Amino acid sequence: MVELERRGIPTVVFTAQHFVPDARRSAQSFGLSGLPLAVVPLPFTNQRPEDVHRMAEAAMDQVVTGLTAPVEPWTEDLRPVADERLVYEGGDLLDAWEGMNRDFLTRGWSDGFPLVAATSRAVEAMLRGTTRDPGEVIATLEPGFGIATVEKLAINAVMAGCAPAHLPLLIAAVKCLAEPKMYIRNKAMSTGPHAPLVLVNGPRAHLAGLSSGMCALGPGAPSAGNTVLGRAVRLAMMNVGHTYVGVSDMDTIGSPLKYSLCCAENQAESPWDPYHVAHGFAREQSTVTVHFVYGICELHDFRSTTPESLVEVFATAATNVAQVGTALWLIGRRADPRYKTEEKEHNMLFICPEHAQIFARAGWGRREIQEGLYRVARMPFRTLMLNKEPKAMQAAHPELAWLADHPELPLPVVETPECFEIAVVGGAAGRGAYFYGAGEPVTLPVED
Repeated sequence: MVELERRGIPTVVFTAQHFVPDARRSAQSFGLSGLPLAVVPLPFTNQRPEDVHRMAEAAMDQVVTGLTAPVEPWTEDLRPVADERLVYEGGDLLDAWEGMNRDFLTRGWSDGFPLVAATSRAVEAMLRGTTRDPGEVIATLEPGFGIATVEKLAINAVMAGCAPAHLPLLIAAVKCLAEPKMYIRNKAMSTGPHAPLVLVNGPRAHLAGLSSGMCALGPGAPSAGNTVLGRAVRLAMMNVGHTYVGVSDMDTIGSPLKYSLCCAENQAESPWDPYHVAHGFAREQSTVTVHFVYGICELHDFRSTTPESLVEVFATAATNVAQVGTALWLIGRRADPRYKTEEKEHNMLFICPEHAQIFARAGWGRREIQEGLYRVARMPFRTLMLNKEPKAMQAAHPELAWLADHPELPLPVVETPECFEIAVVGGAAGRGAYFYGAGEPVTLPVED
């Protein structure tokens, strides 16, 4: 809509009252403060057609004004303003630190947990983890188009509790976030609980003390390095990319996964090539993979001893129509028209070593597991369309119109077998994890 206005075509955005701060911040970030809004009481989702018509008609005067009046920038500044250097005082250092944390939380710069003070000394120490210049620009992070310099990332790494060895991994993760295929604007601003799942492979994982085994996703001392790195990714999204709750992050309920979701792959106990090798990287390279996911489901099976049985169990996690990515291919792919990119919906499986060995002993690798899941994880067309708009499917796949006459025909929940991503993570006993993904993962090397 901003682009249309720039081309001289008047536009108005229908916006629910709850989303007005989000709409204003977005318009400001995208370069047109004052983009006209037609504010309605409620979102149009889950409303009866007559209620949508009633709200739209009641807002028609706003629509007419927005289409005919000049665009006037909003006078209030929606961005927090701070001095270059902040000073906090108190009766002792603990009082000053507590004051800093209260202030950062009020400004929206905190994830809600206590932060480590990013003093000049602490940031200088963090920067020793890289040979890069502190002013080097790593990426521009949407939705706020913040400039991610090495120093800014180091500051957020300090606040998260990272060690210098984590900084090169954070830099690689932020590069993943900025890849056009990631379409981070959608993930950062959605009403969904999109959480960046960070998977590290190669020698850098060991150097940074990342855990890949028991309780790899936390909590506790063995996974402390995982926790702080995942937390730093979230803080960078907030304080560099301006993914602030209630302003641009409009998540309906939220998710604890958004605080930190990070681990290394258990390469030592994997019977297959490591995840990054399977995706074209050399074994000796270190990589970071970022995959936005909605939620997690346990893959529990203490009984199965054959691949076929395990696949049948795992497929039950995939057949969840209440999850937005399930059979999203029926109504089209996620698309970012700016970069002409399209994303298939990928889901991530963390297979525990015990289950991985059952597959490997029968000669199954990743490809066989993917194909097995693709065959088994199917649901009736009627069920898959329960929460989808039929007109969207008609537009995306007119060649599938015949499915309306076959409502009980089982269809796959993902577009292709490759949409099941597989890594080996965890300790002993038959418990893995299934992550409902949003789009495709991005894997990049750690170049520092």
